[in-house]
Amino acid sequence: MARKMRDEREELFWDGVIQGMPLFAKELIAGGVAGGVAKTAVAPLERVKILFQTRRAEYHSVGLLGSFNKIAKTEGPLGFYRGNGASVARIVPYAALHYMAYEQYRRWIAYSFPEIGGGPILDLVAGSFSGGTAVLFTYPLDLVRTKLAYEVVGTPKLNAKGMMIPSEGAYKGILDCFSKTYRGAGLRGLYRGVAPSLYGIFPYAGLKFYFYEEMKSRVPEEHKKGIMVKLVCGSIAGLLGQTFTYPLDVVRRQMQVQQLSASNSAEMKGTMESLVTIVRKQGQGYKQLFSGLSINYLKVVPSVAIGFTVYDTVKAFLRVPSRDEAGIEVVTNQPRSLGRLLFLRQR
Repeated sequence: MARKMRDEREELFWDGVIQGMPLFAKELIAGGVAGGVAKTAVAPLERVKILFQTRRAEYHSVGLLGSFNKIAKTEGPLGFYRGNGASVARIVPYAALHYMAYEQYRRWIAYSFPEIGGGPILDLVAGSFSGGTAVLFTYPLDLVRTKLAYEVVGTPKLNAKGMMIPSEGAYKGILDCFSKTYRGAGLRGLYRGVAPSLYGIFPYAGLKFYFYEEMKSRVPEEHKKGIMVKLVCGSIAGLLGQTFTYPLDVVRRQMQVQQLSASNSAEMKGTMESLVTIVRKQGQGYKQLFSGLSINYLKVVPSVAIGFTVYDTVKAFLRVPSRDEAGIEVVTNQPRSLGRLLFLRQR
C-alpha cells in the first residue's frame, strides 16, 4: 500500500514536471535524444565514410568490408567508435537545436507571413534556417569529431629493445583536440570548413523537410500517424537531400583535416576553389566529390529511421501536442519584432 502511494506521488510529480515544461524545452529534449541514439547506432559506417571522404588510401583500396576488417584488426571494436564521443557531443545539441528551431521558425513564419501557407514551401524555408542555426552553434564539435575519426591508430611497433609500443595519434581526446586546434589557429581554426557546411546544410535541411512533408501530404489521412509511414518518408527525403548536397560535405571534410594530411596536397582556401581542386587534382575527377556516398546511403536510412522513431517516442512521452494543436509562441518585447508573446491556436 505504501509503495503504491509512493509510486502515485512520483507519477504525479513527473506529470507536474512535464506539464510545466515549455514547448521549446520538450522539443529540445526530444531532438537531442533522437540525435544521440541515431548517431551512435550508425557510428561504424560514419567512421569508414570519413576515411573514404578524406582519401585514406589504405581504406579506399580494400573497400567497405575490407575497411571494417582492417579497423577491427588494428584498433579493435572500439575503433569503430573512434570520434563518436565528439560526434554525440555535437549531434545532441545539434539535433536539439535543429528540431526545436525548425518548429519555432515554422510557427513564426506561418504567423508572420500567412501568404506562404502551410505547405512544403514553409517546411523548405523553416528547415533551411533551422539547419544553418544548428550548424553555427555546433560546428567546432563537428570539426573535432572529424579530426578524431580521421586519425588511424596503427599496429604496435617494436622499439630498439624489442618491446612492443603502441602507435599514438596526434590527439588524446576531445578536449586535447579542441585545445591544440585553438592554440594553432584560434577561433578561425575551430570554424575551418564552415562555409561549405552552411552552403550544404541550407539546401539539405530545407530539402529534407520539404520532401518529407510533400511525400507525407500524399499519404491517406488514416495512415499519416503510422511510424512506418514517417520512417519511409523520412528516409527517402534524407537520401534525396543528401545526394544533392553531398559534394559540399566532401569539401568540408577535406578542409577540416587538411593540416593532418600529406604536405604535398593542394591547399584548399575556399569552397568553390576546393571543389575545382578535388575534381582536377585528386585522380578520380567528379567521382571523388561523391566518395563515400554509397556508405552514406547505408547510414542515412537506419539513422533517419531510428531518429524519427525515437523523436516521436520522446515527444509522446513528453506530451508534445501535434502541430495542429500546438500554439504559435513568438517572444518579443516590441511590436513588429520577434519579441511579442502570442498564443495562436491553429486548427
